[in-house]
Amino acid sequence: MSPSVILSSSIYFALAALSLGLVLTVVRILRGPTLPDRVLGLDMLVAIAIGLIAVLAIKSGFNLYIDIAIALSLVGFLATVAFARFILARGLSPERGQGAGRSLPAAQKAKRGKPVRRNKKGAR
Repeated sequence: MSPSVILSSSIYFALAALSLGLVLTVVRILRGPTLPDRVLGLDMLVAIAIGLIAVLAIKSGFNLYIDIAIALSLVGFLATVAFARFILARGLSPERGQGAGRSLPAAQKAKRGKPVRRNKKGAR
């Protein structure tokens, strides 16, 4: 086998694997039960797009694609950080079950406002 045949078959295998990953990631984004799942799916989508651009740069020999992939990675990172800050600001945690904008029930507000008194040892 010549090196060009190995390179060509590797490129087509990488394109097929990345395309399958792209389809599965889009399905995950559409089905994602929570907003953080969708944000991680979008981050994965950017990573797969960077991989596709890099494989196309190797296939075509056009080095400008590498610069485009670097710029896309920076934009993708900033978008992920912005989405994460948005999620933290809204308080959309699936474990807690309530957002930051909701108020506490009256019983919890009353408990939170009064300090707990502890009896001293020996005092009744």
